Amino acid sequence: MPIRDIITAVVMGVVEGLTEFLPISSTGHLIITGELLSFNGEMAKLFDVFIQLGAILAVVWIYRSKLFRLAATMVSDRPARDFLLKIGIAFLPAAGIGFFAHKFIKQYLFGPVTVAGALIAGGVIMLFIESRRHKDKINEMEDITFTIALIVGFAQVLALFPGVSRAGATIMGGLLAGMSRKASTEFSFLLAIPVMFAATLFDLAKNYSLLTLHDTGILAIGFVTAFFSALLAIRWLIKFVSSHDFKLLAYYRIIIGCVVFSVFLK
Repeated sequence: MPIRDIITAVVMGVVEGLTEFLPISSTGHLIITGELLSFNGEMAKLFDVFIQLGAILAVVWIYRSKLFRLAATMVSDRPARDFLLKIGIAFLPAAGIGFFAHKFIKQYLFGPVTVAGALIAGGVIMLFIESRRHKDKINEMEDITFTIALIVGFAQVLALFPGVSRAGATIMGGLLAGMSRKASTEFSFLLAIPVMFAATLFDLAKNYSLLTLHDTGILAIGFVTAFFSALLAIRWLIKFVSSHDFKLLAYYRIIIGCVVFSVFLK
């Protein structure tokens, strides 16, 4: 395996893992990084599937006890059943619209300039939301209501636009609906499981014919690096939101968006 391919796999895996669950757009960062590394085309599409799978399994691992408890008690315990139903409600809007708009988005909106605009716009919106004084009504994600779950679900639809950020849209939607930063962030993590598994399976079904034994090495490297990078990012963000707001990450989005504009509009 060429050393360049190994480096590319590691870099892309780390970028996916570190950015997937932060409100800074993993898709945007992958598009930009792929352009800089000249890593695109059909192989890049297949590679993205595997690094996304690595990242989502990191969430499953961190929340394995909670997920097992929910699965084990969903029949006998109404709160557990209701919480899973709320996850399902929040999942549906983006899943339905994404199913029909997927081809258009991939074909026309996946580009560094488009991503840059979304990064900047998202950063400005995050600053606006954080500047508003809001009283937390929901401090634990288990206490989320069906209405708030639906609000978060519709907020997630915005993330179909590359560069917006699924995590950013759902977390900010939760904040606007009255959730605390920690509750909104953790709900975003769990909501990512069905969303990303569905997206991964959809993309894998479209690109499985590209999978060859020759590519298993680079795919495995990307998968592993994305998994461990995501573990670090998730644990860091949980600690970060307990004592910080999202303004720092909003400024980061705006700066990165401006840099991308300056590079790709030359």
